[in-house]
Amino acid sequence: MSQLGLGMAHDDASTGRAARPGGSGRGPLLVAVAALVVVALGVFFGVRSLSGGSVDDFSGDGTGSVSIVVAKGDSLRAIGRTLTDAGVVASADGFVNAAESDSRAQSIAPGTYQLHTGMSTDSAVTMLLDPASRQVLKLAVPEGWRLEKTVAAAAKATGIPEDQLKEALSRAGSLGLPAYAEGDPEGFLFPATYEFQPGVTPDAVVTAMLKRFGQAATDADLEASSKTLGRTPLEVLTVASILEIEGSPDDYDKVARVLYNRLKAGMPLQLDSTVNYALGTANLHLTADQLKTDSPYNTYRNKGLPPGPINSPGDAAIQAAIAPATGTWLYFVTTDPATKTTEFATTYADFLKLKKKFQANAG
Repeated sequence: MSQLGLGMAHDDASTGRAARPGGSGRGPLLVAVAALVVVALGVFFGVRSLSGGSVDDFSGDGTGSVSIVVAKGDSLRAIGRTLTDAGVVASADGFVNAAESDSRAQSIAPGTYQLHTGMSTDSAVTMLLDPASRQVLKLAVPEGWRLEKTVAAAAKATGIPEDQLKEALSRAGSLGLPAYAEGDPEGFLFPATYEFQPGVTPDAVVTAMLKRFGQAATDADLEASSKTLGRTPLEVLTVASILEIEGSPDDYDKVARVLYNRLKAGMPLQLDSTVNYALGTANLHLTADQLKTDSPYNTYRNKGLPPGPINSPGDAAIQAAIAPATGTWLYFVTTDPATKTTEFATTYADFLKLKKKFQANAG
């Protein structure tokens, strides 16, 4: 039958005698089988290790502080390599395994993160998903801010000196400023909240704000809408900037109609807001001498719109400048500055009545 002769020496098989207890036949064979089992187990666990079944990992939340950057488009494995190189986790494989077990890990945002060295992979994933770990430079620009105020705020938020931001603005034409801006970025640094990574450059800050304006202009179809009005995009943006100062959002479309009616009638706009811009002030009351200021922005002395925007208008003001209300008004007066109540008139006599209401409320 079988030629293996398991448990017998060859000579014993030929004579038919039983193997001697304690003889040398069975011992070496058992050792060989045991060795094969060890090798097989080693191969099995080795394959498991290569497939992610067992990898190096630190324990705990780590110590110290280290900044790492997750670039846009980084895969989980790329993030794992970054963390490993920085000493945050023990291995990229371990991080990938931990991240793949948490569905939220697919939403790890690009940015700079403050983590610890020697962290467990689970702790690293948790911190990367915590917004508090992400280092963000936030810049909030409200509607109606002038260029100089926006630059000062951007410098404070990013740590970039103002003169470097102004230098970048001097090259705004190559950073996204529309040709119809005629080289002046006033009005084009769109009011919004921006997030920048540490180390952001002046060009990147200016580009982000101009790009956001471009988005707003596209959404409003600014160029085509301006053409329909018989105006240039710069003129419409200038009207929108005036609305930000002269009216409240509920009245933007009616104030816009007053401006267009006066322009059509050849009347000076007579706006304190434009004189204030020329003076670099924001006074509620202007003196007679101030109203005589020699500036193209003085709409008491000059007919038509000023040369350009006097601040950065937002979406609502731009929309109102594009789609003004229907009406014959030629005057508007904020009769109660405390409540920002604005009233409208078509005749000069009615305007004088509104002016008296303003004087009574303003004190």
